[in-house]
Amino acid sequence: MEIPFIKMHGAGNDFVVLDGRAMPLGLTVERIRLLADRRLGIGCDQLISLEPAAPGADVFMRIHNPDGSEAGACGNATRCVASLIGAETGARTLVIRTISGDLPSILLPDGRVTVDLGAPRLDWAEVPLARAMDTLHLPLEGDPAACSMGNPHATFFVDSLDGFDIPSLGRRFETDALFPDRANIGFAEILAPDHIRLRVWERGAGLTLACGSGACATLVNAARRSLTGRHARLTLDGGELDIAWRESDGHVLMTGPVATSFSGTIALGASARVSLAA
Repeated sequence: MEIPFIKMHGAGNDFVVLDGRAMPLGLTVERIRLLADRRLGIGCDQLISLEPAAPGADVFMRIHNPDGSEAGACGNATRCVASLIGAETGARTLVIRTISGDLPSILLPDGRVTVDLGAPRLDWAEVPLARAMDTLHLPLEGDPAACSMGNPHATFFVDSLDGFDIPSLGRRFETDALFPDRANIGFAEILAPDHIRLRVWERGAGLTLACGSGACATLVNAARRSLTGRHARLTLDGGELDIAWRESDGHVLMTGPVATSFSGTIALGASARVSLAA
């Protein structure tokens, strides 16, 4: 079965998007791993499959990590999918459905996309953590804060990101017993009350150029600790995201760029063969 794909990225966080609305894609853990492999497949931080959505949403977006596991939320992927569906339908406001809930999205005139990721979950059981505790100060070396933006995040605030061995630390804390579902691990440097530098080790994906839900979690945790206000520019390795934690309803809004890298077709058989479109 040959199916088309689109390779996209949001601030360097890259995705392979497959359209499974017309027929099931037959994705398996092995196929996901192969397609996400940067040497043997197409290569991506997450594989995104589109599925039909029930009334009230424009599309259902399923998020697969490179190790074959499933993620609950991805803000950068949501922007990419919103731009695709908007180009397809002409709509400027859309609802992207995920296993973590509905994500209202707006296509802006400058080409950026704003996504409403909802209210952060701040209770220990909602993150989730292994036992009851204050999510603003976890009992781990480095004193991180935690919250959920549809997936679990822990944020370490550091004086400087320079010289940090983030792969080693990220891998270590992602699988700490405190996080029964593993966690995305962010390392944040406060540059100003409205400017944060951030690098994120994503569970199941490793160090990425950007993490949208991680940027949202970082702003929330920084504001909770009175390190910033409720609106900030976050500088990630792949670009910048604008994050606002709205006071009126507690929702977190993320605005950022979208780009298409290339498109092609995939033959899904016993293995995945990739042929690029002309």
